Amino acid sequence: MSDPSMRVAVLGGGSFGTALASIAADNGAEVRQWLRDPDLAAQITRDHRNGRYLPDYAINPAVVASTAMEEVLKGADLVLVSIPSKAFREVVRQARPWLNEGQILVSTTKGIQEEGFKLMSQILEEETGFPHIGVISGPNLASEIAQKQLTATVIASDDAETRTRVQAALGCDYFRVYASNDRFGVELGGALKNIYAIAAGMAAALGMGENTRSMLMTRALAEMSRFAVDQGANPMTFLGLAGVGDLIVTCSSALSRNYRVGQALGEGRTLDEAVEALGQVAEGVNTVRLVRDKARQDGVYMPLAEGLYQVLFEGVPAREMARLLMQGEQSSDVEFVLPRADVRQDRRDGGGAA
Repeated sequence: MSDPSMRVAVLGGGSFGTALASIAADNGAEVRQWLRDPDLAAQITRDHRNGRYLPDYAINPAVVASTAMEEVLKGADLVLVSIPSKAFREVVRQARPWLNEGQILVSTTKGIQEEGFKLMSQILEEETGFPHIGVISGPNLASEIAQKQLTATVIASDDAETRTRVQAALGCDYFRVYASNDRFGVELGGALKNIYAIAAGMAAALGMGENTRSMLMTRALAEMSRFAVDQGANPMTFLGLAGVGDLIVTCSSALSRNYRVGQALGEGRTLDEAVEALGQVAEGVNTVRLVRDKARQDGVYMPLAEGLYQVLFEGVPAREMARLLMQGEQSSDVEFVLPRADVRQDRRDGGGAA
């Protein structure tokens, strides 16, 4: 599946971007990686290591890192944008003079821009107007990818060329790339699951058991899909890698940054202390607030997101939040199964599709 003639640019020096850069180079592509930090860029090119985010990972020696945007983007066929959501638009604007409509632009960022509630692929569209835009999402812990453990991801795009070229660039014997045309569903799955990883880490720190985690993940899946369908996504997307797959790994592993933030909160640390101890961006913290506000605005019932908002931003103790959730409304198990009239009656009778 590999395409050795392809030139790949990766914008961002984090763990996932670095792992993807190395995979593309393993497949024979010419790979350039852009970073803000000149010392880290020099280390990647010279030592083939990213000492900040993947210190034990040997990067393919063909990956060349640079702080010069023009140098990285010149002649690139595929551009992977692996920038935290808060800086995503700024970096795309910085890159715009060296981008062209023939390139394939793919976001790997699992986050949401606060202003306008914009997904990263929407920002790519707004800033470039180009036709070949996609997103990569799935159960992709970068440290395990770096160890070449068997992993699968999803490339989602309305554009068939984008899907096939990304599969060619990144598909290999340990990294399987599946395709989807539900770009918003896949992207929302990647952003929303971060919320529930915080809840899972919190529950683990509070000593809650496997029954609790199972309940949390299944109710989280119902909540995620309900919100995404309201935004225009296909509910079936959430039965795949970008939905339930990503949710399982991020709610089960201490390798997940959002899970570790939840653990710290469950141990009694403040939000600032939890984020500081992590030392990296945990997209879920901002996503909790954005999704809770959007759900209220659109009338989507999201008790888990609401409860997490109370813990993160209103000072409600985590254990108290868990108790309140159990006292909330009961409802249908899977709302897409019951006939709509039954769901409406269930809500009138005191349910609410929890």
